[in-house]
Amino acid sequence: QVAFVTGASRGIGKASATALAAAGFDVAVAARTVHEGDGIDDQAPERTIPGSLESTVAAIEATAQRALAVPLDLRDHSSWAPAVDQVHETWGRVDVLVNNGRHQSHDHMARFLDVSVESLEVELGANLLAPAVLAKLVLPGMLERGGGTIVNLTSTAGYMDPPAPAGQGGWSSSYALAKGGLHRMAGMIALELGDRGIHAFNLQPGFVITERNESLQDKLGTVGRYVGAPPSALGVVVAWLATNPEAAEFNGKTIEGQAFTLERGLHPDWRTDPSQIGSVSTRASGW
Repeated sequence: QVAFVTGASRGIGKASATALAAAGFDVAVAARTVHEGDGIDDQAPERTIPGSLESTVAAIEATAQRALAVPLDLRDHSSWAPAVDQVHETWGRVDVLVNNGRHQSHDHMARFLDVSVESLEVELGANLLAPAVLAKLVLPGMLERGGGTIVNLTSTAGYMDPPAPAGQGGWSSSYALAKGGLHRMAGMIALELGDRGIHAFNLQPGFVITERNESLQDKLGTVGRYVGAPPSALGVVVAWLATNPEAAEFNGKTIEGQAFTLERGLHPDWRTDPSQIGSVSTRASGW
């Protein structure tokens, strides 16, 4: 079977891709950053971020599964269909779609009155429209084969108010608007196509120490506020949802990723205080 993971050059996307490979999937990985050293932080263009499709492909191939690097820019509508076409042309199918990739504009952390209309348009396109279009592109093949799985990386930003304003431990309105729309997609797909073998899930990751978040904690105002999980703690949940028959009972639902992986023993505990399960660190971090 074949999985297609967006935003797979680093972070949760890379962890999901490698976990799916370990579970026996061939994995197509999509992102903007193809080569190591080319990753750019959109909010600080002078900064580079570790990670690339090259490194993810190497990690997948180390599991003896096949990997396919697919350049994809969520901001560029014209890149969406060719990315899916490349996977179909190469391997003939997509059985699992992981809509992990996201985009945050240069003024992403601006407050509502200050965020530009351009940023609103870009973030809604990249974080809402792109995942919806990708799902529409892979669903016909899934239906022909009698089933498939879609995992959307959601966020508490899409269904909760932040504990503080943006820049003080909270998140931006532009991100909340986009994630709020995306959050509704899994339930609708499950309702309309669940009886035809389609499973769709929201996976809420909580605060995760990705390569980017690790370097930006001071700017985000998250130091001492949240206990971050490693990306691998969410990757194993994606693989579980794609392979475990028990996942059917969660069809159309939101999975609180960090609590889920700890409750089921899918990943070693990364917290210093086990009582934190269910706390703001796992449920209300606005990833």
